Amino acid sequence: MYLVTVLRNLLIILAISTDSHLHTPMYFFLFSLSLVDICFISTTVPKMIVDILSNNRVISYEGCLTQMSVFLIFASMDDMLLIVMAYDRFVAICNPLHYTIIVNPHRCVLLLLMSVFLSLVESQIHNSVVLQITCFKDVKIANFFCDPSQLLSLSCSGPLMKMIVTYIVGIIFGFFPITGLFFSYYKIVSSILKIPSSGGRCKAFSTCSSHLSALCLFYGSGIGTYLGSDVSYSPIKGMVDSLMYTVVTPMLNPFIYSLRNRDISSTLKRLYSCRVKS
Repeated sequence: MYLVTVLRNLLIILAISTDSHLHTPMYFFLFSLSLVDICFISTTVPKMIVDILSNNRVISYEGCLTQMSVFLIFASMDDMLLIVMAYDRFVAICNPLHYTIIVNPHRCVLLLLMSVFLSLVESQIHNSVVLQITCFKDVKIANFFCDPSQLLSLSCSGPLMKMIVTYIVGIIFGFFPITGLFFSYYKIVSSILKIPSSGGRCKAFSTCSSHLSALCLFYGSGIGTYLGSDVSYSPIKGMVDSLMYTVVTPMLNPFIYSLRNRDISSTLKRLYSCRVKS
């Protein structure tokens, strides 16, 4: 699964890099998302593979903090880029005549840099809180990586502090982005329904279908893990949920975007045919 994820995302990066027709804002963000997905899955799976092969599941205190910090950066980047891509689709469908002016190359780079900055801030906030309220030296973590939600459960201040931190982070980096996404897609659907021809409506909706599928996959698995009830929690359920959004989601993203996107599919086929001929 790790190799499939890395190779498939590399193919998308290669396709976008080599085809000048794909040098547009939408594919610029998809290029960034593929790169982030590779980094995201690489924060957890290689260490897990080494643990399985060596039969040694120990990680140092510093290593655990580092893994959690890097994991949060790329998880937040995934979140931010999906929001930016929703904004891109919103402008493309609701204001198509001014699309090239609003979503210009300068603004694309600015949005990417803002995503990186907010991801770093989110990671540092989480790290600061974990360092202040937890005591997790020489403890067992019921997961295959240093899951931030489980590290918060090791709070020296009791479960109340974990709940406060979880819901504050959830509201800032979950509720507000999801509200923005709902607003964007409300406007998108309203604009699509105003298109007189059914062919035009289908074409407009098809430009959003891949992004919408990726959104449902990412937020569905993430919300289920971090905002699930502690009453129904079990170590096995926690590991399965973690596996869904740390391994399965990055693996399925490139399939969603390549199989449901004619431009990416045709570019990949053209690259393959050129390779076979050579």
